[in-house]
Amino acid sequence: MSWPVVKALLGHYHRHPFQVILVALGLILGVSLLVGVTAINNHARESYENGDQLFSSPIPYLIRTTEPNGILPKSLYSELRDEAFEQCTPFDVVSLRSAEGEELNIVGVDPLFMKRFNQRFEIAEAPHLPRATHPFPILVSNDFADFMNWSSGSLVRMDDDTFIGPVIIDTEEVLNSSQIVADIELLRGLQRNSDLTLIGCGEMSVDKLTILKARLPDGVMLTRNSRAELESITQAFHMNLKALGMLSFLVGLFIFYQAISLSMIQRQTLVGSLRQLGVSNLQLAQAMLIELSVLVTVCWVVGNGFGLILANQLIPSVSSGLGYLYGASMSLTVSWSWNIGLYSLVLTGIGATLACAWPLVRLLRSQPIRLTSKLSLVRFAGREFTLQAALSCIFTVAAIAIFQAPDSYESGFAIITLMLLSVAMFTPFLLWHLFQSFSFSLRWVKVRWFFADAAASMGYRGVATMAFMLSMAANIGVETLVGSFRHTTDEWLTQKLASDVYVYPYAKTAPTLSRWLKAQPEVDEVWWRWERDVATDLGQAQVVSTGTSQGEHDALAVKLGIPKYWQNLHYSRGVMVSESMSLKLNIRPGDYINLGAEFGDGWLVTGVYYDYGNPFNQVVMSHRNWLAAYEGQGNITLGVNLTDTGDKRELKRRLIQNFDLGGDRIVNNKTIHMQALTAFDRTFVIADTLGNITLIIAIVGIFFATLAGESSRQKQFSLLRCFGISGKELVFVGGLQLLVFGLISILIAVPLGLTLAQLVVDIIIRQSFGWTLQLHFEPEIYLHTIGLALVALVIAGVLPVARLLRQTPMQSLRDSL
Repeated sequence: MSWPVVKALLGHYHRHPFQVILVALGLILGVSLLVGVTAINNHARESYENGDQLFSSPIPYLIRTTEPNGILPKSLYSELRDEAFEQCTPFDVVSLRSAEGEELNIVGVDPLFMKRFNQRFEIAEAPHLPRATHPFPILVSNDFADFMNWSSGSLVRMDDDTFIGPVIIDTEEVLNSSQIVADIELLRGLQRNSDLTLIGCGEMSVDKLTILKARLPDGVMLTRNSRAELESITQAFHMNLKALGMLSFLVGLFIFYQAISLSMIQRQTLVGSLRQLGVSNLQLAQAMLIELSVLVTVCWVVGNGFGLILANQLIPSVSSGLGYLYGASMSLTVSWSWNIGLYSLVLTGIGATLACAWPLVRLLRSQPIRLTSKLSLVRFAGREFTLQAALSCIFTVAAIAIFQAPDSYESGFAIITLMLLSVAMFTPFLLWHLFQSFSFSLRWVKVRWFFADAAASMGYRGVATMAFMLSMAANIGVETLVGSFRHTTDEWLTQKLASDVYVYPYAKTAPTLSRWLKAQPEVDEVWWRWERDVATDLGQAQVVSTGTSQGEHDALAVKLGIPKYWQNLHYSRGVMVSESMSLKLNIRPGDYINLGAEFGDGWLVTGVYYDYGNPFNQVVMSHRNWLAAYEGQGNITLGVNLTDTGDKRELKRRLIQNFDLGGDRIVNNKTIHMQALTAFDRTFVIADTLGNITLIIAIVGIFFATLAGESSRQKQFSLLRCFGISGKELVFVGGLQLLVFGLISILIAVPLGLTLAQLVVDIIIRQSFGWTLQLHFEPEIYLHTIGLALVALVIAGVLPVARLLRQTPMQSLRDSL
């Protein structure tokens, strides 16, 4: 008996083909984004665990500077080799741009050292690598060569019309990322200096490791090349990515719920007839379960395929961004796994079951005689919206209760989820009552009919409107966060990089170099900055000095401070602490902290400053206090301020010529600024992409919901045309209705999106990075997104009505009957 019932129920989709598209659309697109984001996250974690064999177990220790993107002098490596640290090898990393605009990260290595530890290191083979001669070959992974369309033996053209290569494609799977490996001598020629990015060291005894740590100068640290450290650094990125994927999946489920609910409403006369013929509720439920199983299986298979395609399209930008910022190594080919498949299948099954539960219960509990009355269940839309509003209030109370608990990742995501669900579920209730009140209170008959018809259409547009509102809120939130990040980064770098040129001299030559700079006609002022890592009572901290000039004052972005904090910093035992240190150790301006034996106790915290580039504890003190404890020690940075007519390039040329400094030790502030913003844009491009895809899903969902609903109202439109209302008026009404839906949804979505962004900053970012930022609003971007969304909504409202007007009014009325 079940199979004939299934065939009868599925016959509905033969008469309403767009209905099955709408039903499948939400699940397929939701599963696609869920699978795509999950595959990227899993692939990234697997890459961290496996890593390039080039940088795996043979090199467990890394020597690097404490400053991000700092450089090591080649003399340090020479001294280590002279002291029998033969386990150590130099590495240099440079970022170049190809002629096609692609960022290329090239890692320079010592081929003889790598060959000694890895017999499969192909670039070390003599036939491929004529060392100390040109051209130097470059080794790339097979995936990256395919992505860049490079072939073995080809040359790579750079943006300055030079060439590097020839290309060697790794066939032994030594590499699995987008990094390019070459002889370090190639980078010497490209950069025209001998400084290093880091030094890698193999396993050594505990005694030798202790000697090595003591041998390192100030500003240089020895770290364990652990996968756990890398995972903790990128944890926040992957959690936020996962949250965006889950939000997209939720939007897809809303569309599926809308479609399946409308499908059951449109089949109520068929179900009523079947029940009058003796079909039991159990048999109907079984038939619906078979239909749902088929839908879930088909949508799951198709969604996994699309999700894998999406992941492979987005992985290059993820790999490039994380590799640039954190050195994370990721291959460029994402493969499907059963873990991802089962995870998406379970979520899809649970979500689809929950979405179908209430429409099915409502259908089966209704009396058969009432079901034979066409679309009688539409009358209960207001009751459903009231129930949703009650659940919304419960979710709101739960979110407020969780907000009172201590901050954590979990509480932050729970509050955001409950907030989004509560507002989304309250939106149809608000719209329905608003349209109902307009339909009774306004004077003009056509306007009253317009809102009465809009209220009636909530039965098949309500949940799609919820999905649209959610996606708009997510887009507003993401655009606010990305804009705030970029604006804050730009503003902070402008303050931080107040000098025109930064020089990193050696300690012995710093005084002579400073006097020489002050004597140059184009130099207006020279700032000294000392820094050193010290062990304090609060843990390891970086202590930095600052001068008394107004420019150095302006370069410190102070968040909070006591009265006259600047004077107290310089003329008393005062310090400022970074925001991350303040939040981590609960330090406030006015507190007293202890800085250990070297500095003593009783240091007054005069202020807290923003420091987005340093996740470690950092303390700023005056030059006077610094020199009292560390005169002649530590690392030095000279900030050179030029006159209005000063030439940075000419000054750099004379510095290199007179003091034999490498090019990397003389940095233009604009260069650092540009590199930081480039890294930012590269990292956050995936968030914009997923947000836009989610919005497209919601708009397409509203379009198909409107298309299915208008088809069911063919009789109503035919009668209106017979009464004298023109086709153009009906098309105008169709577009205007969705425009009204969109405008009201946007009025709710904008403050919701801004609240979402504020919660992310106050809870998730604070827990992830240890600092906060001020929200920066982007009205032009908001208006652009809103304008495109409204245009798409108007088109989505016009097309279904225009399709119904192809026939004459009498033909359309006859077909509807």
